[in-house]
Amino acid sequence: MRIISSLLILLMFAGCSGSGSKKTIKLAHGLSVNHSVHKAMVRMGEELAVLSDGQMEVEIYPSQQLGTERQCLELLQIGSLDMTKVSSGVMENFAPKMSVFGIPFLFSDKEHLFQVLDGQVGKSILNDGEKYWLKGLGYYDAGSRSFYTKETPVEEPEDISGLKIRVMESATAMDMVRAMGGSPTPISWGELYTSLQQGVVDGAENNPPSFYLSKHYEVCKYYSLDEHTALPDVLIAGTHFYNSLNEQEKEWLQEAVDRSVVYQRELWAESEAEALREVEKAGVTILRPDKSEFVEKTESIIESYRSDTTLYNLIQQIKKLDDGAAR
Repeated sequence: MRIISSLLILLMFAGCSGSGSKKTIKLAHGLSVNHSVHKAMVRMGEELAVLSDGQMEVEIYPSQQLGTERQCLELLQIGSLDMTKVSSGVMENFAPKMSVFGIPFLFSDKEHLFQVLDGQVGKSILNDGEKYWLKGLGYYDAGSRSFYTKETPVEEPEDISGLKIRVMESATAMDMVRAMGGSPTPISWGELYTSLQQGVVDGAENNPPSFYLSKHYEVCKYYSLDEHTALPDVLIAGTHFYNSLNEQEKEWLQEAVDRSVVYQRELWAESEAEALREVEKAGVTILRPDKSEFVEKTESIIESYRSDTTLYNLIQQIKKLDDGAAR
């Protein structure tokens, strides 16, 4: 009912609207206002207002006010919302190339990840959703995802066996948990705290700030930093909205996004360190397992893509960038 009411409000204002010549961009996402991504979006709005000399502004609806990530994408597709932020894991259902980010242990480190995101490979992946009316504008850092559990410390892949692990609506995430013998269970982010409390799932996997800000550490007392995947957050515009902009407005918007990406990465590094400090202070046991065992357990996932020429070639391009990176 809340989502329907919010949608009716948006329809009244007809998406990208405004008084006079000012354009107001409606942006919704599922994170809290304390998250680095939300703060970056606020900065993006400020930058856009300056770049456009007040001709464009951003109005943000955080904390799933307008629905889950998937629901926000659907609102973009019908033109009832202008922009949103989704995990690349959710976006892969609309842009198949995004599934490459969910392949376990594909990126060797942060430098390798950013080299991919900021280069031609990353840009080609951003464009993959346009045929589904979704225009990628940029990537926000979402760190590396790791397992957290209620009762079973995960020190080796076999510890996942038999556990119900919450995952996003991502085929690659499900394949990863199955490869370790676990039972992947898709649950929306907003319902996860209660699901953990009630034992619907035994654990989940996410990055440190999300684990901390969601307060999931109140339920899950083991956090195993295996850092299996590095799924960036993706800033998406609906093509209904994006194509309504003139070339100058598109340039202003892209520049504001690019500046916010730099700012968000700085905030992310700070929030990641803070999150680990705070959850440990709250009684969470932080584990740092031998990653090689996890790599070995999931390496068959890459081979499973060999029949998909597009994705397999993309995987090889990403690996080649790591080989050429300065060490």
